[in-house]
Amino acid sequence: QVQLVESGGGLVQAGGSLRLSCAASGRTDSSYGMGWFRQVPGKEREFVGGISRSGGSTYYADSVKGRFTISRDNAKNTVYLQMNSLKPEDTAVYYCAARSLWSNTIRLSPGEYDYWGQGTQVTVSS
Repeated sequence: QVQLVESGGGLVQAGGSLRLSCAASGRTDSSYGMGWFRQVPGKEREFVGGISRSGGSTYYADSVKGRFTISRDNAKNTVYLQMNSLKPEDTAVYYCAARSLWSNTIRLSPGEYDYWGQGTQVTVSS
């Protein structure tokens, strides 16, 4: 079992930046592919970006490409989502997720992840 806890959300003006963190605890001896998702009320959870176990590969949704950056510090069991040039449409609850099965590609579907954090609210004002 792995427990994930997100932090770093908040209220920011359009054009601003935030950095989200996702700290893992529990069975962190096994490495996991990690993903960030977001969700607004009434909509499905949306893939934002993902990072491979080693951190050598990342993949982003087109809507955030060039603005968001995912990184990980495996020594600290923490994954980060740096969000720059934020837009009001980025407002959502952001979740991190861990996938235990190995894959040679970063997975985009929420159903392909095994563990989830509780989410952190990001609100971008115009």
